[in-house]
Amino acid sequence: MDQLALLFVLLLGAVVSVPLGDRWGLPAPVLMTLLGIVLALADFVPDVNVPPDLILPLLLPPLLYAAVRRTSWRQFAANKRPIFLLAVALVFVTTMCVAAVAHSIVPGLPIAAAVALGALVAPPDPVAATAVAGQLGLPRRLVSILEGEGLFNDVTAIVLYHVAITAAVSGTFSPWRAGLDLVLSAVVAVAVGLALGWGANKLMDLLGDATLQIGLTLLVPYASYVLAEEFHGSGVLAVLTTALFLAEYATDPDDVMTRLAGHTFWDIVDTLVTGVAFGLIGLELHNAVRTASGRWGEMLGWAGAVVGVVVLVRLLWLLPATWLTQRLHRRRDRDEEIPMSWRETVVMWWAGMRGVASVALALAVPLQTEAGEAFPDRDEIVFIAFGVIMGTLVLQGLTLPWLVKRLGVRADTDREKEFERELAVRAARAAKRRLKEIEAEEELPEELSEQMVRRAFDIGLRISPDLGEDERREAHRQRARRLKRVRRIQGEMLSAARHEVVAARSEPGADPEIVDRVLRHLDVRSLR
Repeated sequence: MDQLALLFVLLLGAVVSVPLGDRWGLPAPVLMTLLGIVLALADFVPDVNVPPDLILPLLLPPLLYAAVRRTSWRQFAANKRPIFLLAVALVFVTTMCVAAVAHSIVPGLPIAAAVALGALVAPPDPVAATAVAGQLGLPRRLVSILEGEGLFNDVTAIVLYHVAITAAVSGTFSPWRAGLDLVLSAVVAVAVGLALGWGANKLMDLLGDATLQIGLTLLVPYASYVLAEEFHGSGVLAVLTTALFLAEYATDPDDVMTRLAGHTFWDIVDTLVTGVAFGLIGLELHNAVRTASGRWGEMLGWAGAVVGVVVLVRLLWLLPATWLTQRLHRRRDRDEEIPMSWRETVVMWWAGMRGVASVALALAVPLQTEAGEAFPDRDEIVFIAFGVIMGTLVLQGLTLPWLVKRLGVRADTDREKEFERELAVRAARAAKRRLKEIEAEEELPEELSEQMVRRAFDIGLRISPDLGEDERREAHRQRARRLKRVRRIQGEMLSAARHEVVAARSEPGADPEIVDRVLRHLDVRSLR
């Protein structure tokens, strides 16, 4: 098996792991990691030769962009306090605690190298957290915090990692220089992200075509990441800024086709890239195994100690942080998404899995210092990092569904239905307001006007069927049954039309481009 065949196996696994995960009640990323481990142990599977410095630029931009599409700037703004406590403060605390323990138990490990180890294992993976949490029916407030933490903690961790690696390689360290680098990295990233977001928004208006617009959305995250890194900014923060800008300002409510096609496209990209990313985690296991030859007991002990520190620090941090956030929430009466019970706090604690970023940073540890000497304890750092990744991702990922079920943490369906009802009412009222404006401008027949009023009301009922009085709901049900019958008959008619057009594609003299154009019109008609 060569490298290309291995890539196709991972892509196939990414597709198959989704239905298998749904059937077995397991997260798809965990299944892909297990598949990677199995492949890594097979003799006929080659070693993965992806340069470490390309893993983050290739995998993170599309995954971050896909995750941001499911959220909004308003959600981040509302949750800025818990996100700051988790994505910034907790990453700092975890890094320092891991560095202190690793420095004390690993003989000869310098402080700078220990801090680099702490930084690369500190951030929970945004893809793993989102993928796992999204399948378990957790309360939306928990998913929002996990998404926000996962999207922003890589920024903090990567900056700390680069500062520590620079100190280890050069042998010098300046706290003031490190703080200035952190601030400049954030400023540059935000500037690049906003500039590219604004430019991409203008370019989308110029392109017009849905296919070209969606293609541009695939290029923009990579451009944002690479350009920010070129100017010594945070590529992760730049991608987040660009994606949030486009989600806020590049949405045309009337561009139905682009929205539907874009949603499908990014679901596909998210599934495939996520599968490949976590498959690579399992495949890279052989690197860690190779470093431990002859020292299994000693190195497993070090890895176990660091796993214990990572897991324990998150729990000890979450308990007081959640209590403090709840106190401030009650005092300021803010609409903030926070854990509302100890059960939800425990679920948040156990959802702190490590993943893609930790693998990429571990493999990117330099081989030599500026003095030409071997990087201190590089093999030990890589092994411990993979121990943390496997310990958190596989163990916590496999047991999180059981824990959620055991604790009874579920989404607040009543609240979700109430919000859906409110949106349905607002949509129906907006339709009625527009109808009144049209009636003021045009003279509509009474029969047509009454029909349009009913349709405006039906807009809300179709979204939330429990709107309206019993009689109106029953009338809506009858109209819905008639409409369903009409759509069934119309669907069969359109199906016959599509079959006829497709058959014409293979006839002598038929122009495939014209056939496809007619078929596209029939497909669009089927969506109405």
